[in-house]
Formats: sequence, structure tokens, C-alpha cells
Amino acid sequence: MEIINRQKIAELSREYGEALVSIYLPTHRVGKEMQQDPIRFKNLITEAQDRLVFLGLRKPDIDKLLEPAYKLQLDSDFWQHQSDGLVLFLAFNFFRYYRLPISFETLLVVADRFHLKPLIPLLSKNGHFFVLALSQKNIRLLEGSLFNIDELDLDDVPSSLRAALWFDDPEKQLQYHTGSISPRGVGARPAIFHGQGVNEQDNKIDLLRYFQHVDKGLMETLGDEESPLILAGVDYLLPIYQQANSYPYLVEQAIEGNPDERSAEDLHQDALRIVKPIFDADQQQAIERYSELSGSGSELASDHLASIIPAAHNGRVETLFVRLGEQRWGRFDDRKNLLEQHAESVPGDQDLLDLVAIQTLSNGGNVFALELEGMPAESPIAAVFRYPL
Repeated sequence: MEIINRQKIAELSREYGEALVSIYLPTHRVGKEMQQDPIRFKNLITEAQDRLVFLGLRKPDIDKLLEPAYKLQLDSDFWQHQSDGLVLFLAFNFFRYYRLPISFETLLVVADRFHLKPLIPLLSKNGHFFVLALSQKNIRLLEGSLFNIDELDLDDVPSSLRAALWFDDPEKQLQYHTGSISPRGVGARPAIFHGQGVNEQDNKIDLLRYFQHVDKGLMETLGDEESPLILAGVDYLLPIYQQANSYPYLVEQAIEGNPDERSAEDLHQDALRIVKPIFDADQQQAIERYSELSGSGSELASDHLASIIPAAHNGRVETLFVRLGEQRWGRFDDRKNLLEQHAESVPGDQDLLDLVAIQTLSNGGNVFALELEGMPAESPIAAVFRYPL
């Protein structure tokens, strides 16, 4: 699975064109529902074709634009390896898809920009986290939400202590004997570490070097992420990794025990017990601050879209609350500070709630993507500003 981070969201938000297609689909890992996923996907492609025809595109252009989606729909192996949600972004000469641990509502948007708001829970401070499972034989990075967890690809991280030390110091491998057949001809002997002066201190130094390689690759993978990272490992490894760590959002509490013996689902449950109180406290503190400012009539709080949109463009939004599963269609001309809203989407429109959320994240603000009952205001959007207008 691939990670969605702020950098990728920023890249997607910069795409602009005549017809950009965003498709969100809840998917299934097993069972009869999994067999229905490609059928539901095909229906969305058909609907996208109809919308593109309405926009005036010719059939050859539509076929070229949607060709990657046609191919995915027919790829049976692709549909056997799904997470909980699938998102696709298509434009002329542009195609991206992500399988993610969040079950999206089915949604198709055709506009001059990609629709990104359903991804906000994976970037916001109310439900997104990582688990780094550490052992000398294996490294796993898992991306979790409040509901699900998935293992991510780690191309830039050494797979084991042995692999890290080989890369770091090939001569070190003279102390290893691995992979040979046992004297009785049954199976392979386990790796054995030999060498003069090899003691507990040497082993700690080797582990620190190993974890420094892991940390370097992890930072390249996570980029500018700000979500909590929880360690999972046996107790003597944890302080050594904490010494090597440079990720600023590492959680002090860890999941202790051998993670090689734990499934992703088991790690998910233990991780939730650690991060949920953190999320709840952050969210409650943000809501209380908004309520205090709003209740006192302060200019630092608003639930009016017309006030929040220009503030987001100018980098004034410190904290944003946005309602999931709802759209407000229209367009905003930031040069003229002109807002136009429509009851239904018309060509050239975009979801204004999506626009504000992406602008807020791009300018370093915090975004809480909430269900209706969790919102601090009756409006589908509310904000705390860094400074008054």
C-alpha cells in the first residue's frame, strides 16, 4: 500500500485542467462484497463517461482519459488485493490510485481540480497514525485509522539487522554464517553471530546503526507527516530506537512484545488504546477553544464559508473543522475575492469545503474532519483564525 501525505496532497491540488476525474469507492478485502467491487467501479466509470460527454468532450478524448480506469476494472488480480477504500485521480496524461485503510462513501467528481476532502482524515489530527514494528529480523510500517490498518511498502528501509550491517560495513558480515544446510540435511541453520570482542555494548552499537538506517528510510517515506508514530517491539530494542529516532511525532508509550508474532489487526487494537486518548484530547481542546471564541463574539472564530475561504487562501486559518460527507459547490476567485455558490454542481465548480481544507493544510493549519454530531457549529465548516482581519 502507498502512503498519502501532505506532499502528495499538495501535488494533487496543483493539478488543473478541463476535466479532472476523482473516484472514491469503498472496497472489501474478502467475501461476496469483494466480488461486487469491480462492478460498482464499472458503474462509476460509465457515469464519468456521461459527465464528460455533458462537458462536450469527444469520445476518443474520453476513452483516452479513462483508459487507465478501463484497464483496472478488467484486472482481476488488482481486485483481489484491496484495502477498505480505493481512490483514483484521472486527467489527460495523469493517473494515480491509492488503496487506503478508510472506507469512503461512493463518490464521483468531475471538475477542473481533483476532489480531495475525503482524504483529510488521513492527514488530520483526529484518527491517523503509524505503527513501526521493530525486530532484528523484520521491519514493518503500518498506517492506521480509527477503523482499519494496512501495511505500507518500505523500499528505503533495510529489511533486517543483517541487511543493514552488510550495507553499512561489509566486513561485519565475516562474523556471520548463514543459509548453509544443516549437517542432517534438513532445513537451513539459523544465522549465528561470531567475532572477537562481541559483547552487549557491541550489540547495542550495531542495533543503533541498524535503527539509524531505519530512521533515515522512514523519514524519506513519511516526508512531512505529522501523525503519531507508535513503536512496537521487545523492551530492550525500544530505547535504542528512540535514540536513533528523528521523527518529531514519536509517541512515548509503545507496544511491548515481539511484533513478528502479532498480526496487523492485533497491533491495531493495541495502538488504538495508546492514540485514541491523544486524539480525543487534541480534538476536545480545539473544540473548546472554538466554542470559547465563538461564544464571546471574537473575530478569531467563524462558521461562515464566505469569511473562511479568503482566510484559508491568505494562511489565516489556524484550526479548521469540516463536516465529512458533505459538499458545497461553487467557485472562488481569490484575485477578486469573489465567492459564487450553487445548489448543485455546474461545470467549473469545485467543492468549496474541499478547497478550504486543502488550503488550510497547505498553509500549516490543523484540520479536524468530523461527522455531523461532532461539529462544534451547525454549519458544515468552522474555523479559528491566527489573527483577525
